[in-house]
Amino acid sequence: MAASFRWILQLHKDVPKAARFYSEGLDFSINVCSLCWAELQSGYLKLAFSQQQQATQKGYSSLLSFTVTDMNNTVTKLMALGAELDGPIKYEVHGKIAAMRCIDGHVLGLCDT
Repeated sequence: MAASFRWILQLHKDVPKAARFYSEGLDFSINVCSLCWAELQSGYLKLAFSQQQQATQKGYSSLLSFTVTDMNNTVTKLMALGAELDGPIKYEVHGKIAAMRCIDGHVLGLCDT
């Protein structure tokens, strides 16, 4: 099975204000909203917001997140194509997660559930 798109992550200085902007201005539903994190949805499209200062301390920009069926195989294929792991694969309660940088340095989030 191919990777499936999870969400687009945007960095914002004021996460609740950004969530309100998209909710009231574009009719996105707010699934989760805190001072540091928000998840919004419009149909199949999901947006995630993170507080800008936290994410940029690690050098992250906006990122794309994907669900994959085989983390190890996907990571191996992406690395063979020039991607780099951005830290180790983590084993969370809900599954494996990994951050990778593509050939141009953009961050891809992978989740194997």
